[in-house]
Amino acid sequence: MTTQTPATPIHPERKKRVRTALTAFSIAAWVTGVFLLVLVARMILEYGFHVELPAWATFIAIFHGWAYIIYLLLTLNLGLKARWEPTKWLTTAIAGVVPFLSFFVEHNRRKEVTRAFQLDQP
Repeated sequence: MTTQTPATPIHPERKKRVRTALTAFSIAAWVTGVFLLVLVARMILEYGFHVELPAWATFIAIFHGWAYIIYLLLTLNLGLKARWEPTKWLTTAIAGVVPFLSFFVEHNRRKEVTRAFQLDQP
């Protein structure tokens, strides 16, 4: 029979910083993912089906670009606070340019960070 040692408690201020960074990262991941899906749909309509789109549709790529830059900055912020290794940063950053991947990576990073920093405990 193995006995598990209790996890070392995380300082409340560090928990607060990590929780704030995780929340901002999650929002950015979802916004980036949604804009990417809209951009892919726009490109399929325009280039695959030759649908004439309104002029405002050209701004979708610009919005995704800005959302992705914010996503990268918030990935860096969370990675610094959670002390990620470079490969985790890189895979998280790439998730913002692959359709649907940002949703899965956000879910996995949220679970990892929540568990590692005991964010589900007061």
